Amino acid sequence: MTKIDRGVRYPVSFRLNGELVHGYAENRLLLSDFLRHEVGATGTPVGCEHGICGACTVLVNGLPVRSCLMLAVQVEACDVQTIEGLAFADGSFNELQSAFNQRFAAQCGYCTPGILMTLQHLKNQNRDFSEEEIRDALGGHICRCTGYREIIDAAMDVMGAGSRQTDDEAGNAAVLYPRVHNSVPYG
Repeated sequence: MTKIDRGVRYPVSFRLNGELVHGYAENRLLLSDFLRHEVGATGTPVGCEHGICGACTVLVNGLPVRSCLMLAVQVEACDVQTIEGLAFADGSFNELQSAFNQRFAAQCGYCTPGILMTLQHLKNQNRDFSEEEIRDALGGHICRCTGYREIIDAAMDVMGAGSRQTDDEAGNAAVLYPRVHNSVPYG
């Protein structure tokens, strides 16, 4: 078994939004802090730091995880997607971001990145979802501003029964402030 020493920085390499990233992290550095302070991916907010609010949700190997509950060294050789990776290369919105903008689903915007990442996980399954399924998936997210109606409506516009369309068909809008597994995926 590998002995991990306190205070030693270990190499970490993974794909972040499709780009290979190399860095060093102490064994106790959280993924959320590594993304923000070591890599400069500041779109992932840190809310409660206890895994309760869902604001820091990112996709790791396609699954939504709380980046405040995962260590940076655990994403070695993984594929990590953050809110910065949702928009197209030209900066235009994807379908979910456009729906949020059109429905005014982001008010203060603090919870929005985590909610969008969880919804992107659903969208990646390429099927329609009922409102109940969307509500269940978002059950681990706290939003204090919207009352959730606009968020649910935006998600239903994109993934509700009979609503499937491509990102190109959905069009893009202007500016948007940039069911989570609480267990951490390994390997």
